[in-house]
Amino acid sequence: MSWQSYIDQSLLGTGQVAKAAIHGLDGQTWATSNGFKVTEDQVKKIVNAFNSGTLSDFYTSGMYIGTQTCEDGTEHEVKYKFIKQNEKAFYVKEGDTGACIYITNKCLIIAVYEDGMQAGSCNNVVERLGEYLCNSNF
Repeated sequence: MSWQSYIDQSLLGTGQVAKAAIHGLDGQTWATSNGFKVTEDQVKKIVNAFNSGTLSDFYTSGMYIGTQTCEDGTEHEVKYKFIKQNEKAFYVKEGDTGACIYITNKCLIIAVYEDGMQAGSCNNVVERLGEYLCNSNF
């Protein structure tokens, strides 16, 4: 299965994820949903936090995932409130939207849910894919 198939079928195809991306731990994009742009710098900050266990910046300043284009054509980063974490995942929220970020041995899965979607359902989808990739040595 291609990386794009994981986005299209395993994440978006469930109806529990609105936008998703898979990045290498070096920040490089492996696959992404249409129009969802997560920057290399955002990925590196998240990976560094997983590796170091240093989460204070996320708790005080929030976590930035992806960009949005404003009416004037400029792009700005999308900020989420850091909610919780476990050994393999971070969970963030902003209003009626949120995200689950899962780290495997070689990649980072980022999945966003939107209004009308359930956080727990999105999290379950991401965690299952993450566990599958870990068990497949990814």
